Amino acid sequence: MARADKATAVAELKSEFEGSAAAVLTEYRGLTVAQLKQLRVALGENAKFAVAKNTLTKIAANEAGVSGLDDLLIGPTAVAFVKGDVVEAAKGLRDFAKANPLLVIKGGVLDGKALDATEITKLADLESREVLLAKLAGALKAKQSAAAAMFAALPTNMAQLAEALRAKREEAGE
Repeated sequence: MARADKATAVAELKSEFEGSAAAVLTEYRGLTVAQLKQLRVALGENAKFAVAKNTLTKIAANEAGVSGLDDLLIGPTAVAFVKGDVVEAAKGLRDFAKANPLLVIKGGVLDGKALDATEITKLADLESREVLLAKLAGALKAKQSAAAAMFAALPTNMAQLAEALRAKREEAGE
């Protein structure tokens, strides 16, 4: 690879690191081109799966300010640059790795924090963003309903108390 080609590759990788919410490093040894194509389709449009030389990836990551990947860049490495929903991409990688054991998730980086393979698997076990937002909305609605019921109960309780006092006075006056 000529020096100009390397500089271009480093610049592209650097822009991918800078423009991504997360990057997941995988080992793809033994996968066919067709399987890699299936993986790219499984990741969807919010992630880009790229095979790059380890030295160029190290240089690009360091230039982009991403640290913690140097130990993972051993052997044939491919990087999934995630621009959209990180959980969805992690699920895609995890599911593909289950179906194709030759794909090994090494680790990655999320918002500047290095992650190991188990943390990425935990991330994949999370529910999607939409489900989590729906649960949050349901919890907020339940709290509001409880507050509304409590506020509605105050006048009712006050009326019952006033009626009880009136009845007691009537009883005492008789």
